[in-house]
Amino acid sequence: MLDRAAVTLIRPAIDRLARVLADVGLSANQLTLLGFAIGMVAAALIATGNYLPGAAAILLSRLCDGLDGAIARRSRTTDAGGFLDIALDFVFYAAIPLAFAIADPSRNALAAALLLAAFCGTMSSFLAFAVIAAKRRMDNLAWPDKSFYFLGGLTEATETLACFVAMCIWPQHFPLLAMVFAAMCAVTTFTRIWWGWRAFSQD
Repeated sequence: MLDRAAVTLIRPAIDRLARVLADVGLSANQLTLLGFAIGMVAAALIATGNYLPGAAAILLSRLCDGLDGAIARRSRTTDAGGFLDIALDFVFYAAIPLAFAIADPSRNALAAALLLAAFCGTMSSFLAFAVIAAKRRMDNLAWPDKSFYFLGGLTEATETLACFVAMCIWPQHFPLLAMVFAAMCAVTTFTRIWWGWRAFSQD
């Protein structure tokens, strides 16, 4: 829901930093892999109870995730790069709730499982829409730079990042935060399925 506003706010700074990184020879795919590696470090930190360093690593990981697209736009976007980016993003998003479950299984495991199940709904509805949209050659004018049709919702990357950081700042409240966010993800899944059904029923 907040991704477009967030991108508008930070894009000038991201583009300037991307220009510097591109000039020293870093590619979009290298930034994608670096961001994923830092995200896995964040999960490891959280799993061992180092929550605030984990939050810092999450933020750095997502910075790389923003920079890879900016670097790609300076050269050319590729299907391979778009595939790598979204696939590793989804692994990262699943790793963080799992890390909280590992850190405190008795307190966090059920809430983490609910959140992971909710992520399955948001991710599958997102990708299913993108597949059919590509088949129909649909364009999303709101996100023209994306490698595939980017379907929004109540919970997008900005909200997920904010939730992860909040979980790291207040780890004792992880169960509540995870269940509230899982409910928000359920709303996103429902609305995406509804949008998809309406869009693809208009033949």
